[in-house]
Amino acid sequence: MAVPEDLETGAAAPSAAAQEPSLETATTTTAASEGNGENQCVEGEARQEPGKTLEPTTRFSGRQIFYIFGLDGVGAMILSGGVNFAIAYAMYTTQNTVKRPVRLWQLPNTLAGDAAVTIFVQCLITWFVELFLLRYDLRHHSVQPIGFISQPSHPWLRLFFFLPRDPSAGVGNPHRPWTLLEVIQQALRGLSFGVVGFLVLWPIFMGALTGFGTKEGADYVYHDKWLPQVFKLILGGVLGLLTTPLMAMFWLVKAGWEYKKQETPTVAEV
Repeated sequence: MAVPEDLETGAAAPSAAAQEPSLETATTTTAASEGNGENQCVEGEARQEPGKTLEPTTRFSGRQIFYIFGLDGVGAMILSGGVNFAIAYAMYTTQNTVKRPVRLWQLPNTLAGDAAVTIFVQCLITWFVELFLLRYDLRHHSVQPIGFISQPSHPWLRLFFFLPRDPSAGVGNPHRPWTLLEVIQQALRGLSFGVVGFLVLWPIFMGALTGFGTKEGADYVYHDKWLPQVFKLILGGVLGLLTTPLMAMFWLVKAGWEYKKQETPTVAEV
């Protein structure tokens, strides 16, 4: 069959099929474009790496302030105070305090000894709770690391923050399994907060308790309700309010150092 010619140029005129793309071709092209767009979206989401921590902040953000001083400050004060109140209630009201009265210094029911044990045990438990809680929240983007504090240069501070002696070295892999020695080192960091808390809070609370007891010789005697319970509530609450935000900041600052070390490109030696 003869091909129709263009009347002006004499060239063969394109067929109708060549002039207008078919519906199937257009549909296929659109579907391919949409598929490529979806693949790009998926690749973009994968590049976000949900398990990786967010970029550290250059100053305190509102979320960080709320997290550190709200959740880990006021929240820890309420929780620690309530737990200590319940423990003291069970401890001092379920025994014969006529034979073994509650005293300030003398065993077995000594408020001074109870306060000392409470400070160290609470700091130790809080340290490990904050360690695992901060790891979880950082991986799930609940809070950003702190990025505006530089690494310390003093050897003792670097040791306290689990940093190598050489500032140019890496900060280590925080996600590898721990050894027994590292678990002990973590416990020592928590107990170090207990030492500071003991030196600061214990003398203050012991001095305050002397004003509420009945003096017997060189000691003081207390009723089993409600003074021991309120005493433990206030002690645990104040200790949680002061130490928990510091522990949270410890891990947020360390996460910022780890992020910067991972993002810093390695310069090849010539």
